[in-house]
Amino acid sequence: MGEAVVGDELPKEQVEPESKSDPLLKELNEIRRRRTDGESRSMFAKKENPVLLMGFAYGILYGALILSMSSGLLGQSTSLDHSASTTFLDSGEPCIEIDEEPWILIFPNEDAEQFSLNAYNLPAGVAILEYNIQDKESNQNSPPTRVERVLDEEINRVSQREDYSTLEEGTYDVILTVKLYNNSDDAKNEINMTNTLSKSLEFELEIGTKGGIIPFIGGEEHRDVRITDSGSRSCWSIQELGNWAYILVGAELGGGRETAMLAGGAAGIPAWWMAFNSLSLSVFTLLIAYPLMYKVYHQEADDILSRNHIIRLVDDIITRCERRLGIVVDHDLAKIEPRELSIDIMIPYKNTENTLTDSKSIRDEILKEVLEEFALFRVFKPVQLTVRTIGSGQAIDFDSGVGVGVGNRDDEAPPENYTSFFEELHSLSRIEDEVRDSLDLYFVRDKTLDLQNAVITSDDRIVFVSVIFKPTTRLAFFRFKRQASEVEDELRNYIFERNQSLLTSQELIVKARNQVSTLSDRSGAGRVERKGDKDERIAAVARQDGFGGRMLQTKLLGDILSTVEYTANEKREMINKWGFWGLIVFVWIPFMASGVLVGAMLGLLSRMKFMRVLVATMVGGFIASITWAYTAEGIIKIMHKYKLEAVIPIMIIVFILGAILHIRSTKIRRQTELFEDTLLDNFHNDIKEKYGS
Repeated sequence: MGEAVVGDELPKEQVEPESKSDPLLKELNEIRRRRTDGESRSMFAKKENPVLLMGFAYGILYGALILSMSSGLLGQSTSLDHSASTTFLDSGEPCIEIDEEPWILIFPNEDAEQFSLNAYNLPAGVAILEYNIQDKESNQNSPPTRVERVLDEEINRVSQREDYSTLEEGTYDVILTVKLYNNSDDAKNEINMTNTLSKSLEFELEIGTKGGIIPFIGGEEHRDVRITDSGSRSCWSIQELGNWAYILVGAELGGGRETAMLAGGAAGIPAWWMAFNSLSLSVFTLLIAYPLMYKVYHQEADDILSRNHIIRLVDDIITRCERRLGIVVDHDLAKIEPRELSIDIMIPYKNTENTLTDSKSIRDEILKEVLEEFALFRVFKPVQLTVRTIGSGQAIDFDSGVGVGVGNRDDEAPPENYTSFFEELHSLSRIEDEVRDSLDLYFVRDKTLDLQNAVITSDDRIVFVSVIFKPTTRLAFFRFKRQASEVEDELRNYIFERNQSLLTSQELIVKARNQVSTLSDRSGAGRVERKGDKDERIAAVARQDGFGGRMLQTKLLGDILSTVEYTANEKREMINKWGFWGLIVFVWIPFMASGVLVGAMLGLLSRMKFMRVLVATMVGGFIASITWAYTAEGIIKIMHKYKLEAVIPIMIIVFILGAILHIRSTKIRRQTELFEDTLLDNFHNDIKEKYGS
């Protein structure tokens, strides 16, 4: 593409007078100049790049922290949780630190209808366990069961089971006392006790049936234990916190912040740790995704193409391609419509005697030039391009060669001397045979290509060769780097060198197509969307350079980004009205389609300043993480109080399904709106009215 103009690659002195008389063209040239000059700036001259580096740095630090914690590299200490529990970060009582000191853990085993009684970090010697279950309502205390355990340096824990299968419904305390002595004699005489520790657990016992076909009828009797007062919680070790970090991040990615907090709260994870992981995910996502989105969507006000700019730019591209491809476009019927979600281009054209390409290839060629120009002007809306042949030449079959090179020759008189006609026919047949032999030899010599189909046709002006090839390289989709245009050039040169004496007055035209190439390969699109597997309509987005651009145009991230953009467009009016504070509230409030990513996109579309968007979404995400982390604790306590523990997994499932369904419905709504048929139907109707087909 030329630097000076949008149009034919003409010398500068031939273009400047036209641009002076055409304000739109002059503005396009000025934007082109600024875009070209701006690309050479230093990396750190762009404010989004340092933020992006900070995002990668934070992600590496956070990942290294969690990995070292979960792997046990930082040890099994509980001092981190204990220190946090003594500050404002923990709303409950300080947790019990269990580093090297003896400690007790009691929990129910409902399958065996027993309580597991455990004491850890006990020194060598003798341990006396005294345990029983007391009825809180009757205040009758049964004598405790006494068990003696001999410990050595390698065994630092004791375990015992207490049965509750014979208890009636009610409220109880399970009590465990551990007394430590140096030897059995001291234990027997209860003298020289070295240490003692005790813990009680309050619980409610409910008796129901399990396994019956009809509720309360049939099935087995089952006892359900609900802990009502477990006392101060035991501190979590560093490794346990690290392991739960993976679960919390995965739950938030899969079902949103609400799902992660409920899952962590149900497991008793400290609120401060849930908030830290949620906030870290928001920070990492925001500092990575926001600068990348900014690179894609942000433009200075003077560089944004208006509707008229886009129409003029595309019209110039069509005119240039019209001459190069040997077609005649009906400009009266052609439509160029910039819409909210896409730019729709519809081109009706006639084949001429100079047309040597089918409609799909013509679409690819025009789309390639459109996307190249759009990439330069940073227009990354999906482009829907429809081309349709009209007139008498629309029946030309470029795969078989029937009609190729035949234009409107109605004015030509039939030959009077049939001898010259048959001599010319014989000569053309000989040329086609020689060219076919050269073609076969080329593919025999080139072991990386396999000839799938070939058509050779000729007349007094041209020799047309159409080839479909397939790479023989294993995993050719990834490893085969030669473009079809390169194969065309090599094949043309090879055929011409072997048949110079025959190709004296005719032009040799070679068209080659890679059977395994994609539309993205042929048109240079960065990303392609389809309406359906059987529908030929496509929406192509201009390719972006650099690692970030290629990453955003992958299938997964491309779908996410387009859905986020669509959602942000739906909420834009609210942000336009409330600005900075409205953006904070939007990110903060927990409802579907909020969050730092959508908030950042909202700020971009509302043309807020870079740092204001970054600060607003960061503050909103911080408040949301804190709010949900500490709210989840209260929700879990209320559910325990009203015996609604079974609702917790249901709520988690509902949140996950709700997030999935919302994303899916948003994607479907966007695709439906993207591929609206109104304009295309009108286009085909106009052609039918004018040409009758």
